Amino acid sequence: MTDDRRSSPAALRNRDGILDVLRQVLPPTGRVLEVASGSGEHVMHFAQSLPALEWQPSDPSADARQSIAAWASEAPLANLAPPIDLDAAAGPWPAGPFAAVLCINMVHISPWPATIGLMRGASGVLPHGGVLYLYGPYRQAGRPLAPGNAAFDEDLRARSPDWGLRDLDTVIACGADHGFDFDRVVEMPANNLSVIFHKV
Repeated sequence: MTDDRRSSPAALRNRDGILDVLRQVLPPTGRVLEVASGSGEHVMHFAQSLPALEWQPSDPSADARQSIAAWASEAPLANLAPPIDLDAAAGPWPAGPFAAVLCINMVHISPWPATIGLMRGASGVLPHGGVLYLYGPYRQAGRPLAPGNAAFDEDLRARSPDWGLRDLDTVIACGADHGFDFDRVVEMPANNLSVIFHKV
């Protein structure tokens, strides 16, 4: 590609599986904030597939925001807002309320304060019953890591000591500290998980 559009093979592989879960857990209407939108391919796919929802992408990276805007310019959607600059750990967060907050593949590729900030910020913009959806690989108590996830975790920690697969129980406890009830886990392809919370 010669423009600003970035492409993630993983996003193309997992977007339909994630969409299947979102169809089950998202409300029929309302605003949805995606944190750490990356290339923008996920939010484009979701906005096209769930047109009754209004989608707000975000990312702290200027390059990512350029990619999101470039993808959006190829197929303008009335329910897709321009990307905003949002650092989950630092804020400031956009004005709510949002019906749901999505965060795909951020928790393990960021320092732990980003997850704390995600929980704190999402709690501030979601109403009672609002959905927080996380996706990615996690460590689960009593279950050994799949070889692929173990290798991925080792690679992440080599790239940054602040990165790595998080213990799911620790993430759930962090959510509880910020006013979230853990709903359920949906096992996804390639040893990933959909993790669903609701705001108390």
